[in-house]
Amino acid sequence: MRRAAFLLLPIVMAGLLAASALAQAPARRLTTIEGLRRFPNYYHLQNVLVRGSFVETDGRVSLRADDQDIAVALGDGVRALSGVAEVRGLFLDIGRLEPGDPRLAGTSRATDVERWPLPGQELVLAITSATGAPQVQGTSVRAVALEPWRFEGEPVTLVGQFRGRNLLADLPGAPARSPYDFVLRATDGAIWVTGRRPRGQGFDLSVDARVDTGRWLAITGRVIRAGGLVMVEASGIALTEEPAVTDAASDDDVAPPPAPIDVVFSTPVAGEREVSPDVRVRIQVSRGIAPDSVDGRVRAVRVAPGGAAVEPLEVRTSYDATLRAIDVTFAAPLPSFATITIELLDGVVGLDGGPVQPWSLTFTVGP
Repeated sequence: MRRAAFLLLPIVMAGLLAASALAQAPARRLTTIEGLRRFPNYYHLQNVLVRGSFVETDGRVSLRADDQDIAVALGDGVRALSGVAEVRGLFLDIGRLEPGDPRLAGTSRATDVERWPLPGQELVLAITSATGAPQVQGTSVRAVALEPWRFEGEPVTLVGQFRGRNLLADLPGAPARSPYDFVLRATDGAIWVTGRRPRGQGFDLSVDARVDTGRWLAITGRVIRAGGLVMVEASGIALTEEPAVTDAASDDDVAPPPAPIDVVFSTPVAGEREVSPDVRVRIQVSRGIAPDSVDGRVRAVRVAPGGAAVEPLEVRTSYDATLRAIDVTFAAPLPSFATITIELLDGVVGLDGGPVQPWSLTFTVGP
């Protein structure tokens, strides 16, 4: 993606785009312990819901399900239950945080900062609530997403909304089993559907078209798992109506809004001098953002010695999802000895709907 970002877009349009991104973001993500361990980058700082049993080994409490374990930190008032529990909490990849981060409160890393782990090495679920898991009644997207091992290899019929080829970032990865793999979502759970093209009597949906998302489908097939992903290998697909009663969450189920996203690194750094006139500015954020929300929300100006803006500058932006970095290039070389300020404006949001904190960078161009 590489587009010209003109400096002042209408405020109304910015608000509408931000609201749209937030509306699409779930309050939390249903997954499994295997999913958390396979995709820590995706789930880092996300509110998640998983099922498992509490176990204690050498004084440390963890959550276990399907022969997979993850360390936990019990929040205030939360206790380890016996039997299978339905657990809600904030997932932390410790190596992606800095020592002293307030989100480490309650974990062993709140005080132990020696030998800081690399990303992916130390994973913790900071639990905010734990309740006894209700008995599974029938099959649903929610039930299969939470405990796929109970249904693996079994025939099921699931009802949910078509979400294309993960166009709304409901899931962390893709199975790449066919050109027509797509996501099926219901309430707060989502799974992959593979093996059949999403078309039938009276419909032909494109896995790459957002306009087709939201259509309700009934999928018949067999539950399979691979690489931490849950799938239904479809044998039948049909249009259906939205169920009168879905797997709606209870009022007690509502998770807090997604945490804000911070800028963790930039090049050049703030206050840097003798920056090249052909500089490419890189802004790295703490977790993934929605690429479309960047367009038009990076402003660059040349400033006078007193700090007043004297000249807006045209920039082009692109987003590197792998590095979680916004790249900013200028349409023309910068004037020698000019002082430049770049700002991230309101409306840049994460894949989970969390807002990117307003941020600015000022540097001086060299000769």
